[in-house]
Amino acid sequence: MNQDQLKGKMRQLSGEIKKRWGKMTDDDIMQAQGDFEKLCGKIQERSGDRREAIEHWLKSQGLS
Repeated sequence: MNQDQLKGKMRQLSGEIKKRWGKMTDDDIMQAQGDFEKLCGKIQERSGDRREAIEHWLKSQGLS
């Protein structure tokens, strides 16, 4: 496991926390941000790519 994969796991955890906080506070934007962050983390963990490259690719696909 390389450093970017480990960062991906941490990003997934951060995304899950944001998502749950958004549910508790009825903050739909926070929930969406949490989902996006979790998705980026999952891709980063599996591919080992850098976060910036993943976010750029997702945004080019219209997913942000």
